[in-house]
Amino acid sequence: MKYVRFAVKEEVMYGVLEGDTITKLDGDFLQGTPGKLDTTFNLNEVKLLPPVVPGQLVAIGLNYALHAEESGMPIPEEPMMFMVSPTAIIGHEDKVTLPNLEHRIDYEAELAVVIGKEAKDVSRDEALSYVFGYTCNNDISDRDLQKKDGQFTRAKSFPTFKPLGPVIETGLDPNHVDIKLSINGEVRQHSNTNDLIHKIEDLIVKVTEVMTLNPGDVIITGTPSGVGPLKPGDHIEIEIEGIGKLENQVIE
Repeated sequence: MKYVRFAVKEEVMYGVLEGDTITKLDGDFLQGTPGKLDTTFNLNEVKLLPPVVPGQLVAIGLNYALHAEESGMPIPEEPMMFMVSPTAIIGHEDKVTLPNLEHRIDYEAELAVVIGKEAKDVSRDEALSYVFGYTCNNDISDRDLQKKDGQFTRAKSFPTFKPLGPVIETGLDPNHVDIKLSINGEVRQHSNTNDLIHKIEDLIVKVTEVMTLNPGDVIITGTPSGVGPLKPGDHIEIEIEGIGKLENQVIE
């Protein structure tokens, strides 16, 4: 099932997307079990918002072998974990702003995991039961600042650097989905999550060893090889099998 968070005339609502029709829910899909109302909207009548507003945005680095290779980094024995500011999140069709045009700023297509219930010290066997669903993410990164700082938080936390959406898909096998990123219609990244070094269950186990995750928190799970720079005017499409396309335009 595809869940959406959307706005009509600035009123924020929650719904279920079937084809091009959104059926409004009587509450937040992360809180309880909201029911469907009789109110429906066509997709082109609404503004899709980031599907969640997480309290915590946890990122995983170097989680595809070929990306580690192109980065000149060894494959991490455990998930490389760091925090990114949730204030960097924007939604489908929102604009990406590049604040430092003299810097190299890269795109990174990623599968994002949305947590559905409080999770701490989760076992591997139960890990996926703590997931509400999955969405697309672009982990935009300022490589100059990443190199300068020796860590990732500043380089990845600028406003608009974390496009997220357009929907949350609940019926997905996260370790076996196609993932692709195109710039101006040209495919730059294309892989499958079956190439993840650390599978989704293992990420949840390792993250919850360290911190408590709450409903709506997000783990972004690493990017395949093929990362490259963005420039003003670029149109980005990230497509993940079973979820759909996240599209954003780059401006100065």
